[in-house]
Amino acid sequence: MTVIDAWTGERATRLQSALRMSNDEFANHLGIAPRTVAGWHQNPATRPRPDIQRILDTAHEKADDGARERFRVAMRADEADAGNGAAQQLTVAIAIVQRADCVLLVQRRDDGELRWQFPAGIVKPGGDPANAAVRETYAETDVHCSVTKQIGARVHPHTGVYCEYFHCDYLAGEAQNRDVAENASVTWAPIANLTKFIPESTIYDPILEVLGGTHV
Repeated sequence: MTVIDAWTGERATRLQSALRMSNDEFANHLGIAPRTVAGWHQNPATRPRPDIQRILDTAHEKADDGARERFRVAMRADEADAGNGAAQQLTVAIAIVQRADCVLLVQRRDDGELRWQFPAGIVKPGGDPANAAVRETYAETDVHCSVTKQIGARVHPHTGVYCEYFHCDYLAGEAQNRDVAENASVTWAPIANLTKFIPESTIYDPILEVLGGTHV
């Protein structure tokens, strides 16, 4: 049996292909969010968290002989073709959802630490970033929103990911954590206290301008 020293997004998607599962089926099989699987397709070099590494180990070990053989063949082909592929740019749509004097935040599990961030999701090739922002906000928080305008876009200074930011109006839904694999909590944070949740130095400046400059 092929032994994986460390799973990457690319290796995880090879296992998915060997199991002949769609993104939703594979996510359900692993007990994680579909957006995580989509992220592996968009960013093959990403390395899943240790707990998801263990989940992938188990999925590989429990796969039937045919699936394991397909996975082994795919891994050998990848090794033979290493260095020949072109990387795709990863684009993330970020939703700044405002309800009165509050803004919606999710608390992400980030390499063993908890960090408050705005809801966000990966934009599929050919997909519309504004639609992705709305869709992923609902997937993460159960909140329905609509885009009022694009705030701007940038290459994130810390992650190198291309980000598009959208100001959104709250429509309906009680905020709750629907993505327990990626997030620890969800909250409506007072805009006046936003920088108590997220360091101001890491917030895209136009976001603060759109929210009215009422942060402290």
